[in-house]
Amino acid sequence: MLTPERQQLILKTVKNDHTSKIKRLVEVTGASESTIRRDLDQMEEQGLLRRVHGGASLRSSASEEPTMGEKVTRFHSEKQAIAQFAASLVQEGDCIFIDAGSTTYEMIPFLKEKNIIVVTNGLSHLDALNTHQIKTYVLGGLVKHQTGAVVGAGAIQNLQQYRFDQCFMGANGVTLKDGYTTPDPEEAAIKQMTLNLSKNRYVLADHSKFEKVAFMKISDLSEAEIITDYNDASIEEYRKKTNIKVVTT
Repeated sequence: MLTPERQQLILKTVKNDHTSKIKRLVEVTGASESTIRRDLDQMEEQGLLRRVHGGASLRSSASEEPTMGEKVTRFHSEKQAIAQFAASLVQEGDCIFIDAGSTTYEMIPFLKEKNIIVVTNGLSHLDALNTHQIKTYVLGGLVKHQTGAVVGAGAIQNLQQYRFDQCFMGANGVTLKDGYTTPDPEEAAIKQMTLNLSKNRYVLADHSKFEKVAFMKISDLSEAEIITDYNDASIEEYRKKTNIKVVTT
């Protein structure tokens, strides 16, 4: 297979997988591991993709943010497994914060039998919370049309009155160096304050969020525990910085 043909196949595979391991690319192309590594280096230099630990992912802008609809359909079964475990941590009588993420949204059906109070900034969460008759408070503020998140000065002021037993939030990027990141500074501010107001703090992140960095830092890894399906060899490095629960799908 000629180099241009092989690299096109690599790019197609990475686009389909979102993040592809070198082993996967070796299987798809029939090339050696060293050849794939050289291809990935060249393709990263050309701006076609981004090298990550053990493979490659799609190259995207640090400020780029998918819509809620796009988030919900991506890695749905993994998100459900993560959400189910997260919901199992919620105890009777807890007051919890669930942010406007697609994985946190998946927690709601698993909370329906519990006597709890939920505070959220996710407008897309309200119908499900109401359907399951979960006592809910929603922050007031500016609505982001793309994600349905409530943000801004009003939301921050509203949030300050609450204190939480637990909080559950998403992140667009998770790395050892940069911690948890998100594209929007206003959503980052909500997440940062929520961490400060919560006794127990969890970030729900499927495998596609690892080794990615978005525009705005939320916090260091140590500020929250991680619930994920990510189980790469580098997971042990993450365990040195925070507690991680790896769920299987």
